[in-house]
Amino acid sequence: MSLATYQGGGLHGATRRRLMQALALTVALLVGALLLVPLVYVVLGGFRSTGQLAAQPVALPNPWIVRNYVQVIFSDTFWQDVANSTFIAVVATALVVGCGALACYPLARFDFGARDALYGLFVFGLLFPAGAAALPIYLMLRQLNLLDQLLGVALPQAAFGLPLTVVILRPFMRSIPAELEDAATIDGCSRFGFFWRIMLPLSGPALATVAIIAFIGSWNAYQLPLLVLSEPSGYTLPLGVATYASQYTQDTARVLAFTALSMIPALAFFVLAERRIVGGLSGAIRG
Repeated sequence: MSLATYQGGGLHGATRRRLMQALALTVALLVGALLLVPLVYVVLGGFRSTGQLAAQPVALPNPWIVRNYVQVIFSDTFWQDVANSTFIAVVATALVVGCGALACYPLARFDFGARDALYGLFVFGLLFPAGAAALPIYLMLRQLNLLDQLLGVALPQAAFGLPLTVVILRPFMRSIPAELEDAATIDGCSRFGFFWRIMLPLSGPALATVAIIAFIGSWNAYQLPLLVLSEPSGYTLPLGVATYASQYTQDTARVLAFTALSMIPALAFFVLAERRIVGGLSGAIRG
């Protein structure tokens, strides 16, 4: 092969790579625009009046009206919903991370006959829709007197979050070298001591990933809170948005302001923790 032919092939390959990169960037920008346009519309709609929205559905605020956001921020309903969502999300996340780590440690480091079958059971849990368990969950919570209780939402959410947690954590824990456990055993460390002092710190990225996923999933949940909670004082933000929209049906701008403010906590949490999610999933895949 001549030098000119080689250089031509190299230039052709470089051009093709640039075209593929440009195509991928274009597709990413289009997908991002499709996702951002509704969010931007909701946020800007909160700065308009209902009359402006009716006259010009797609337009910039002119003038900018902050009254809608001020009314929502200074309403007791909004902050009550925020407090309820925060309590449920924190409890569910703590249970998912704690129970998931305790379940993954023996599945990853112990050798027993039913290990693979037990892990397969957790994987099968990913295929089980929460809606199919609505009636059993309702009957169980009624027997436990947990209806209209925030714990009645947090506990089932934690249970449904465990399968994904196990799927992410187990390969990450298996990737930790066995030599570390052998050295810890020689130094007199028990199995639980190794789990608490070495395994959990080394599994920090994966634990952060499952915690973030569990928190955001719990924060955005709608069906389970709707099933369990009937008193407005116990509503979460998704239920609060639906109730607010039905209460102020004629005031579209105010509903958009409430919706925009309800999205801020989850969006901010996800943006701040995005790198940890990617790092934890990458480690789990490598494991």
